Amino acid sequence: MTDSTDETLRAARTAFARLARENPGPTDIDRRIMRAFEQLMLGRPEITDGRTSAVNICAEAGVSRASYYRSPVSAAIKEVLGAPQAKRPEADELRQEIAQLKKTMRELHSDKATEIRELRSTLAAYANQIQILTLRNAELESDARQLRQALSEQHHSTVTPLR
Repeated sequence: MTDSTDETLRAARTAFARLARENPGPTDIDRRIMRAFEQLMLGRPEITDGRTSAVNICAEAGVSRASYYRSPVSAAIKEVLGAPQAKRPEADELRQEIAQLKKTMRELHSDKATEIRELRSTLAAYANQIQILTLRNAELESDARQLRQALSEQHHSTVTPLR
């Protein structure tokens, strides 16, 4: 667990202590929600994938979402997670990094596909030019052959071919 996650967990415990002072006698549901949140923040989920979401907190606590949202603990959790210095567990950070890397990979694949399309288009243009030049070269060779044959048939011409 990172130092920033420790700080977030301390902030959560402080918020829970303040909540206990303001609302004497937390209910069993409140205690289960607090324990579930701490488990998720410590990176030790028992039931869920470890993300710090309302659904996962409810699943870990074994309470309904309605009970979670009615509990004053949900407001404290929202306040803790909404703080700018709040850090989520390393698993959440890794999920975010994975999502970012997947996005980057999709962009790179897209760029590569675009480049391949452009290269194929260029290749097709070059192949067409080569074919045109080959046909033109064959045409010129045919003309040159015809001219040589015409010169060889005319013995009395004034033009002498240079070789």
